[in-house]
Amino acid sequence: MKNSELRGLNLDELKNKLVAEKDNYGKLKFAHSITPIENPMKIRESRKLVARIQTEITAKEISK
Repeated sequence: MKNSELRGLNLDELKNKLVAEKDNYGKLKFAHSITPIENPMKIRESRKLVARIQTEITAKEISK
């Protein structure tokens, strides 16, 4: 998901997206620790997406 797409979401949608992505990130890490997953770059991408969402949430809360 691109930054421009994140900016278009409201605060509630961002928080819901954050919960879903954190859950996905946890599942990826767990699966990778048991058996190496085929594309470990998915873990990195997921972690960065969580950070982007958190940054956008902070920016929206500050601008209120």
